Amino acid sequence: QVQVAESGGGWVQTGGSLRLSCAFSGRPMSDYTMGWFRQAPGKERESVAGINWSGQNTYYPDIVKGRFTISRDNAKNTVYLQMNSLKPEDTALYYCAAARFGSPSSAHAAYHYWGQGTQVTVSS
Repeated sequence: QVQVAESGGGWVQTGGSLRLSCAFSGRPMSDYTMGWFRQAPGKERESVAGINWSGQNTYYPDIVKGRFTISRDNAKNTVYLQMNSLKPEDTALYYCAAARFGSPSSAHAAYHYWGQGTQVTVSS
């Protein structure tokens, strides 16, 4: 049974940084494409980053490109999301997700396993 669990969320001021971690268990993480999504109150869930099994192929939407960096350590079964230059509009519940196959995708329907989320709050 694959499980993913996020950690590292918290409160930060505008312009600050946070690093989220996602612990993967149940199967070798190297078999999976991984992604990070977020959802703010009253808004739809949106993709913020994706990474293929080897880490050589990544995806970022324009809203975070240049500020967020996704990485993975298959030996530790962990995925990271480094978030820099944070803005109040980045405030959301951040989710880690795993897909059994495919390239990194912005579509949440492409992912099969989800964590419970970790809250990120950016104050102005």
